[in-house]
Amino acid sequence: MHKSYKFIKAIENKTMERQTPTQIQQDLLIKAYAAFNARHIDSVIALMHSDVEWANGMEGGYVRGHAAVRDYWTRQWSLIDPHVEPQGFQLDESGRIVVHVHQVVQDLDGKLIHEQMVQHIYTIENGLIRQMDIQAL
Repeated sequence: MHKSYKFIKAIENKTMERQTPTQIQQDLLIKAYAAFNARHIDSVIALMHSDVEWANGMEGGYVRGHAAVRDYWTRQWSLIDPHVEPQGFQLDESGRIVVHVHQVVQDLDGKLIHEQMVQHIYTIENGLIRQMDIQAL
């Protein structure tokens, strides 16, 4: 086999590896979504870096750190009842995990406020969620 062919195959293999998150990363995020939907704040926070940056979907910007995420979700859940179900996972060009999410938000009486598909974009660092961004589709 020619050297340049081996090099091209190695690059193709690396590119293929980056297109799909690892099973460990997917499992981490699946656990996070399940705990979020069950309202188990401590279980989700245990999956986050201590300096996590979490997108504030209600007011914009980010909340930073475990205590701020806890406060944000506690306040959010006192106003609305959001449920998020991951539909697919992929990696973007910078190695972040893009999750296609079916989002259903109801008021506290169960009345539908909105239902849509969104993307949650994660940075995973040392096996923990370091950052989460939200992108509308």
